[in-house]
Amino acid sequence: MKNVSILVPETAVMAAITDPRYMFSAVNEFLKAQGEDPLFNIQLVGLTKEVKLSGGVFSVHADALMKEVHQTDLILIPALSGDMTNAVQVNKKFIPWIVDQYSKGAELASLCIGAFLLASTGLLKGKQCSTHWLYASDFRNMFPDVELVDGSIITEEHGIYSSGGAASYWNLLLYLIEKYTSREIAILASKYFAIDIDRNSQSFFMMFNGQKDHEDVEIKKAQEFIEHNYQEKISVDQLADHCLVGRRSFERRFKKATNNTVAEYIQRVKVEAAKRSFENSRKNINEVMYDVGYTDTKAFRTIFKRITGLTPVEYRNKYNKQVVG
Repeated sequence: MKNVSILVPETAVMAAITDPRYMFSAVNEFLKAQGEDPLFNIQLVGLTKEVKLSGGVFSVHADALMKEVHQTDLILIPALSGDMTNAVQVNKKFIPWIVDQYSKGAELASLCIGAFLLASTGLLKGKQCSTHWLYASDFRNMFPDVELVDGSIITEEHGIYSSGGAASYWNLLLYLIEKYTSREIAILASKYFAIDIDRNSQSFFMMFNGQKDHEDVEIKKAQEFIEHNYQEKISVDQLADHCLVGRRSFERRFKKATNNTVAEYIQRVKVEAAKRSFENSRKNINEVMYDVGYTDTKAFRTIFKRITGLTPVEYRNKYNKQVVG
């Protein structure tokens, strides 16, 4: 029997508590239907017996208090909501217990922006982690010693797991089900819950808004220039001159401020513009390619797929159902 402890933190997202409970409970039923014993002992674990969520709209009743759980096999940390600094602060009493359980052999898994609470334990230092793409900048600022993996649905390192944004935590749950049971049971669960079992990237959900929560005025000026002139061929020298900064200093400051090289930033701005065009217009691939400043079809396709995880045709077909051809 595997003991699964689903935390019930304050400010948690309700679905990120109920969904894993539902998933592991359903798998127990699948196993019983096959004549096997149920595998998971599932408990909601809180600091108090009742936790009010969503401004008091919902109440979750914990099966056990944290101090009553002396040994568990898997801890699931649900997505949090609101300001992440505050969310971690109000749930900080979980941290030493999580660390202690990990030292005793428990595995840890964060769902979406539950990664902030997981990273606050210090156990992710020097390790990889995934979270919702929208919170990537905040995460890097709070936890610079953690390697945030952009676009990843699942990370796994030394018994610590994390998932990407929002509903992608279903894929992590399936991953854990397959690990603890079998591929057959995981496939059954994926069909029951209508989940694409092998989706491994959240890249095509990402919207690139640029990293502007920094204080480097000259770099912000360069970012704005790129975003207004992405159709043109822009060089590093041109941007450095525009900002009145030496090239080497400009490149170093740009990378530090945006977490992208200049070339990467330009590519991502172009691809984001192409994505919007594919979503909202009937233009063909070549028209969109030229609109965003590419002339080489192969290069455009390669860069687009590397950033989004889909080819231009696949992306257009996925998000623009009115497109013809």
